[in-house]
Amino acid sequence: MKDWVFLFPGQGSQYVGMGREFYENYSEVRELFSQAGEILEMDIAKLCFEGPEEILVLTDNVQPAVTVVNLACFTVLQLHEIYPMAAAGHSLGEYSALFVAGVLDLKDVLNLVRRRGIFMQEAADEEPGSMAAIMDLDQGKLKEICDTCGVEVANVNCAEQTIITGHVDPVERAISLSTEAGAKMCVKLNVSGPWHSRCMTSARNRFEPHVRRCTFHDPQIPVINNVDAAPLQSAQEAPGKLIDQICSPVLWQQSMESLIAAGHDHFVEVGPKKVLRGLMRRINRNVKALNVEDSASLAAFLQANR
Repeated sequence: MKDWVFLFPGQGSQYVGMGREFYENYSEVRELFSQAGEILEMDIAKLCFEGPEEILVLTDNVQPAVTVVNLACFTVLQLHEIYPMAAAGHSLGEYSALFVAGVLDLKDVLNLVRRRGIFMQEAADEEPGSMAAIMDLDQGKLKEICDTCGVEVANVNCAEQTIITGHVDPVERAISLSTEAGAKMCVKLNVSGPWHSRCMTSARNRFEPHVRRCTFHDPQIPVINNVDAAPLQSAQEAPGKLIDQICSPVLWQQSMESLIAAGHDHFVEVGPKKVLRGLMRRINRNVKALNVEDSASLAAFLQANR
């Protein structure tokens, strides 16, 4: 049996049908979906399994949907007596990590991610923007371009991939300058807003009182925060980190390097798709990275855990 760090994906990893196999095969997962549906007052199973995609991808729908599927995959691993030694989540995924670390209960997690999605989309409607992936460009040069154009870094995913965010025209200019500066590739992302930027300030302000009303507990396992790539030390720290995360960059590469430096070398992405598993291969090829999202990936994981 290995010591596994659980990694939870965020918005962008969704697809119609996610979680269906575990729902059909485990009564505990069906119970989770039922509980989630009652808390959220929405048919979360139908949303995840049937979509349609244009409804699933709406920010206020996809945030609770991905979170429930993350927790469904976590539930299945628990049933196989696999427990995390530490946890982290990418942006939205941080809420799943806080749940498994015992920091937040299910009701608070789901209510927070639903409101987070609503407030983020409202902010994006008020201040429209976009995001882009910049590949293989020196970080110092990219920072210079961001400062010149008035855009921000949204995610430091790995050394070769940084996501920028901001208003539409400045992002377009930053793409152009990054290309001229020698970026291997620049890809505009299919997102509905400039996440993790100052454009989200109104979302942060609306979200804060809801976070402050929740009950937080000290983490039972190390959980790494997006905003500083450091372990959460206490319940008192948690609300501020979640509030700041709305406008702050996701320091994913630094978070993974922090976990590896602490001695962790087995990681499993718990939730839909393999985005974080793929990023780990770019961050450090010497660690083991797997994923669990359906019966096939679960079987492969259990085989590797022997």
